Amino acid sequence: MIDEVILNYILLFVILEIFEISWQKAPNIMGMLIRMHKHYSKSIFLFLIMHPTFYFSIGFVLLTNYSTSSLILLFVKTLDIATKILLIEQVFIKREISQELSLALLTPINKLLPYLGVIIYPILILLAI
Repeated sequence: MIDEVILNYILLFVILEIFEISWQKAPNIMGMLIRMHKHYSKSIFLFLIMHPTFYFSIGFVLLTNYSTSSLILLFVKTLDIATKILLIEQVFIKREISQELSLALLTPINKLLPYLGVIIYPILILLAI
């Protein structure tokens, strides 16, 4: 039986992840980048605050005494934010984008793809505890 505390962590993470999905949701990656760029152009701190699962991951790593699964969760969330920032910089600031990348960014994504994190990340939380 799963402990009530673990379920609370998972529920909190799922709620935070759904919040992130809701403000980033778009039919393609370029649409997601445009939505993220609105916050990024106001302040990078606002952009970072809009990713509460990253802060959850940091706290979770400390809470689980640096377990491997929690470190993987933090690594993936850090990589996610870093990739977003790099793409925003590349597309909107430097305006240097290859044709292949522009095609990839404009390709429609499956409507369920953004929700993949709601399934994968809780599994890492379960493994960490």
